Amino acid sequence: MTTAVVICPGRGTYTKTELGYLARHHAQKAALFERFDAERHALGQETLTDLDGAANYSVARHTRGDNASALIYAATLADFQSLSGVDVLAVTGNSMGWYSALACGGALSPEAGFQVVNTMGTLMQTHLIGGQVIYPFVDDAWQSIPAKREALTELVSEIAARAGHALALSIELGGMLVLAGNEAGLAAFEAAVPPIQSRFPMRLANHAAFHTALQAPVAAAGRAALPQALFGPPKLPLIDGRGHIWWPHATDTAALHDYTLGHQVVQPYDFSRAVATAAREFAPDIFIVTGPGTTLGGAVAQSLILADWAAIGSKSEFQARQSAQPIVVSMGMDEQRGLVTKKGEKP
Repeated sequence: MTTAVVICPGRGTYTKTELGYLARHHAQKAALFERFDAERHALGQETLTDLDGAANYSVARHTRGDNASALIYAATLADFQSLSGVDVLAVTGNSMGWYSALACGGALSPEAGFQVVNTMGTLMQTHLIGGQVIYPFVDDAWQSIPAKREALTELVSEIAARAGHALALSIELGGMLVLAGNEAGLAAFEAAVPPIQSRFPMRLANHAAFHTALQAPVAAAGRAALPQALFGPPKLPLIDGRGHIWWPHATDTAALHDYTLGHQVVQPYDFSRAVATAAREFAPDIFIVTGPGTTLGGAVAQSLILADWAAIGSKSEFQARQSAQPIVVSMGMDEQRGLVTKKGEKP
């Protein structure tokens, strides 16, 4: 049987092209979504059914933390439950995807996972402290540009030292740095770096300063709202945002709760290290990126290149390997989804 590490996406992956994802791929999961909808209805929030079934995609509506997080979690969990013909060795995720990974890996029940995601997404939206910007340090071949990452890191430190400026590393995302800070810090960085590919520096809509000290109030509110009793030992190994592995039968659930609602919220999230750990410790045949969206696959590939895994050293080498036999399978792509789901599943 094909072995796999499953990777859960984070915020920003339920975009215009994903509208209708739940209904399109998971009509058979209606009972699961109804339970999630009931919880949101009780809180006075829009239901996932209404959001996913909207006539049009709205950035203001669908990218809100309280809406986007719940939609992405539901899509990720349903995708994970649809896997067939693969032996899942471990689960990891990017940023908010850590919460989804906890549920996919069995440390949270589906309902407890939804409670964690919906609570944290709502708190992020309510507080909406700071923002995020993305900037690459690799070239078009996905190879590191000598000294560029170090120069960017020095620039971030210099800006953060200015009065009234907050800026810090948020996520190590393959060949890109996700930075977070207040408006002064973000604007200063954007003014200091040259534009690349007509896209970068890219400000992320409706994103807060995730994984930085600015989120301390959100972390505190999350700990107050989400008890340790929600958490249990995982059924599958979980790889967190430090590259640390939480093993079944060897996990302190109090420590898992503390990490999830402490360090994970206010310290940088090293997705690249999580992927490298997955590759080196579990050596899967494939890496499965659940939906929604298709954007995380590139960051996975870049992380594997940076880790010098399987002699893949550039974008072209990855693409050649991928064409011969896919090693990164994105469930958000219909043509790849069928490789890891039950035969006859509606695409």
